[in-house]
Amino acid sequence: MSGLWNQTRVFSVLGVAYPIVQGPLGGFSSQRLTAGVSNFGGLGGFGAHGMEPEAIRDVIAEIRSLTSKPFAMNLWISMEDEGARTSGEVEFQRAASAIAPHIERLGGPAPVFTPYRPIRFEDQARVVLDAKVPVFSFIYGIPPREILDEARRQKIVMMGTATTVDEAIALEHAGVDIVIASGFEAGGHRGSFLRSSEDSLTGTMSLVPQTVDAVSIPVVAAGGIADARGIAAAFALGAEGVQMGTVFLACEESGAHPVHREAICSGRATRTGLTRGFTGRLARGIRNELMDQMNRPGTEILPYPLQRSLMRNLAIPAQKAGNAELLALWAGQSANLARCADVHELLQALVDGAAARLNR
Repeated sequence: MSGLWNQTRVFSVLGVAYPIVQGPLGGFSSQRLTAGVSNFGGLGGFGAHGMEPEAIRDVIAEIRSLTSKPFAMNLWISMEDEGARTSGEVEFQRAASAIAPHIERLGGPAPVFTPYRPIRFEDQARVVLDAKVPVFSFIYGIPPREILDEARRQKIVMMGTATTVDEAIALEHAGVDIVIASGFEAGGHRGSFLRSSEDSLTGTMSLVPQTVDAVSIPVVAAGGIADARGIAAAFALGAEGVQMGTVFLACEESGAHPVHREAICSGRATRTGLTRGFTGRLARGIRNELMDQMNRPGTEILPYPLQRSLMRNLAIPAQKAGNAELLALWAGQSANLARCADVHELLQALVDGAAARLNR
């Protein structure tokens, strides 16, 4: 790499000032955060995987009202796990029994079974394509060929997430523009799609250089990157950009509940763990009473997204009570490096720090 640290292929392909990508943050995205990152010169992202198509259209319109810079909309290719359409009230009640005592203690209403109503990825993707968003990012697989072809025709940049080298190679063969190499240190869900998530737990330090050697498209490093030192390390491994999630989740502009943000910024996020208990899919968060309980052998867990819907019955009263022990507190392994700040302050520190280390 020659010239200034930020002048990489990621910088060129995305049309941003700095190759810093804000992780999409799933249900904790906010239009304000997405626009704030983009306005500074990074790539803001919005995770829309759980949203109805019409709601996605409204989000895109609001982001565009807040920024004229490039931003990314993120979707999940795989929207449900095996058994989601056949799981019924009996299975629901068995799974609900694990959290019912907590809900009762917090004064929340008992969970009520409602039949599963799926959201189709294709319908969500149609909104993203029709809106001609600057960047379309995705995890849990590769979109169908017709979606990829249309995105290319509309000059929409495509970013796919890989948790293994094989997944990165598959993404390149599909014609994706940028691959995000996501190590298991990352907070939130593991987006594995060629093998099980448990069989795809490669660390960032190992995944990034192997991915750089295996593909010709630009690689963005993700997982455990929380400050300028992490950015410099990722670039030393061959990455041409970084994706950061937990540090943006801690920003006051994020959609995370104050209890969640405080848990990250308090200095108590020393232990994180992986669990399927919060949503039905493997994901990383801060270790607490709820995670330990849901990880116990024999605990009934519904398929994704049924488990995710069930756990909202506990999340609402736990948030109201300010009880961090009974919430899914998504965070990566470097959460203790995060600082609660506004997004401009955070990005300025990252950019200045990266320049000091990489422009020597």
